[in-house]
Amino acid sequence: MRDGDFELITLRSGSRAVRHVVHGEVMHPAGGPWQEANRLYVEQPQLAQRLMQQPDAPVRIFDVGLGAATNAVAALTCAKTFGGQLEIHSFELDLAPLRLALRDTEGFPFLTPFHQAAQALMTHGEWSAPGIRWVLHHGDFLSCLSHAPHDAELVFYDPFSPQHNAELWTPSAFSQVRSHCKSDGNGALLITYSAATPMRVSLLLGGFFVGAGASTGTKQETTVAQTMCERLVHPLGARWLSRWERSSARAPIGQATLSDEDEAAVRSHPQFS
Repeated sequence: MRDGDFELITLRSGSRAVRHVVHGEVMHPAGGPWQEANRLYVEQPQLAQRLMQQPDAPVRIFDVGLGAATNAVAALTCAKTFGGQLEIHSFELDLAPLRLALRDTEGFPFLTPFHQAAQALMTHGEWSAPGIRWVLHHGDFLSCLSHAPHDAELVFYDPFSPQHNAELWTPSAFSQVRSHCKSDGNGALLITYSAATPMRVSLLLGGFFVGAGASTGTKQETTVAQTMCERLVHPLGARWLSRWERSSARAPIGQATLSDEDEAAVRSHPQFS
C-alpha cells in the first residue's frame, strides 16, 4: 500500500515498516518498529518507573517524528500497563505513515488497542483517557515547537536522518528543543537512534550533555542527551573527545567546516572539564 510519499514494506525480520518512496529511508529498520520503540524509548528511560514514581503529575513527552505512532503507542501501552499520568505531544508534518499503518492491522497489531485514539488524534488534534492526554502538533516541527510546553521530561527524537532532514539536527534546532525541556528535578532526557559524531557535536553546541545510548539490532550504540550531566549513565568523555579531534567529521550538522568558535565551545564544554 502507498499513501503520498510513503509505502508499506516487509523487513527481512518479517516485520512491517514504513518507507519513504523518494529517498528510501525506512522508519525503525532495526529488528522492526515495535522492538526498537520499546528498547530505545520505553525501557531505556525507565518509563514505567517514571510513571509510578510521580502518580500525581504527568510525565510529559515530546514525540518528534510521529510517523506510524510506534514510539507514542509504546509509551501509551506502558502507561496503560503500569498506570500513572502521561502527556504526549507528537510532532509530525505528514500523517500518511500513520494512515498506512492503521490500514495494516496485521502488520501493526500493536496499534489496534489505540486505533480509535489515533483516528481521533488525526481528526481532532487531541485524544484523552483517564490519566492520559495525546496531542498532535501538525506541521513543521520547529514552527510548532514555539507553541509547545516548556517542561518536557522526555524527548523521543526520531525524525528522518540528517541526510534527508538536516534542519532538525543542527545546533540551532537542538537549542530550541533544549529551551522547552525541564531543567529542575531530574532534568530532561533526549533519546535518538543516531550515534553520528556531527549529530553529537550539534547536541553539545545546542546546550545538552551527551552520552552513549542503548544498542539496537543494527547499531552498537545510539545517543542520549540530558539537561543535567550527572543524570547521564554513560557520558561522553576524554576518549570520545580524542576521537573527535582526529575525526574528519568534526563539524556539526548543517556546517561544512568547524568554526574556531565552535571548536572552542566543544573543547570547553562543561561535560569535558
